[in-house]
Amino acid sequence: MRDFKKLEIWKNGITIVKHVYSLVQKLPSEEKFGLKSQLSRAAVSVPSNIAEGCSRNSEVEFKRFLEIALGSLFEVETQLIISEELKFLDSGDLKSIFELISIESKMINSLISKIKNS
Repeated sequence: MRDFKKLEIWKNGITIVKHVYSLVQKLPSEEKFGLKSQLSRAAVSVPSNIAEGCSRNSEVEFKRFLEIALGSLFEVETQLIISEELKFLDSGDLKSIFELISIESKMINSLISKIKNS
């Protein structure tokens, strides 16, 4: 069993969650049960799935949870793009989180590849 709290991908996931929670406060109140809820849940899913994968006994299971985390990360990115397109969020507010998402996706993909090749 791995200590998920030592993994950089988990730490970066937590940072993304904090950024998302800050950004959703800027969304219109009528989006409380729409984008706000969806974005928050998808963001929390990233480090949560990394942590859950660390509890698994096989590399195959760990890889599967990393793939789920990656899917959630792409969900977050898509919902942020939608928020920008709908003019709910300013592109300037999104620059840093898009950079974090790019870094996180590369790190997760790298770990998935490492597991596949081992």
